[in-house]
Amino acid sequence: MVKIVLRLAVFGFLTLLTQIGGLAYLLALPVKRRLLAFTLLYLGLTVAATWIAPLTGRIALSCWQEGPLQVQSWFYCATNRNYVSTELAEVLRDTAQTVDRAYPGTETLVLDAGFPFLTGFPLLPHLSHDDGEKADLAFYYKDEGGYLAGQTRSPVGYFAFEDGPTDCPKAWPTLRWDVRPLQPYWANYTIEPERTRHLLTTLADDSRVGKILLEPHLKSALALTSEKIRFQGCRAARHDDHIHLQL
Repeated sequence: MVKIVLRLAVFGFLTLLTQIGGLAYLLALPVKRRLLAFTLLYLGLTVAATWIAPLTGRIALSCWQEGPLQVQSWFYCATNRNYVSTELAEVLRDTAQTVDRAYPGTETLVLDAGFPFLTGFPLLPHLSHDDGEKADLAFYYKDEGGYLAGQTRSPVGYFAFEDGPTDCPKAWPTLRWDVRPLQPYWANYTIEPERTRHLLTTLADDSRVGKILLEPHLKSALALTSEKIRFQGCRAARHDDHIHLQL
């Protein structure tokens, strides 16, 4: 009984983390060299997903791509969280190129996007990344030497929060984590305001973009006025460590 529960837990964890990892785990169970079998099966299914997903309208953003648009970490590709609709892929490419033309050498970094298959399948811990039409972007950062191309404060681009005033009360349940124990360990960078403002205004001016989520204190600090740039609410995750956009 314990073994069954453990296997179900592993299956659930891998499925929620990567979507196809649970299937690879089930297929590997009858094999003696289970870890090797799982690794090979997972790699095979991951490669197959890049070929099959376009048939359902989603494509994988490349982790090997160089230029204005890049995936921030190999983690997002390794866990199949780098899939977007073809329209969103065009929006991301167009936006990154626009910012790069205004500020040459700028690298726009994509964080979590979506899974390859099944509209409605949750991309935890996000509440809405379930259809290929949403993606998160990292802020642009700088230090005393200027803009830092391709750099984020935390290794995965999330959870390095920009403190500012908020009207949100302490409430439960909520995804509005502060992750305070980790904050002292993040790089001492600050948001690069000109590039970040240009990114956000470019997205807001794009008719294909329906909504952008950002904490109100950052919207105010960056002098942004578009009604597309909204507060996500007090029970959703904070959006002063990244930018959320959707079609």
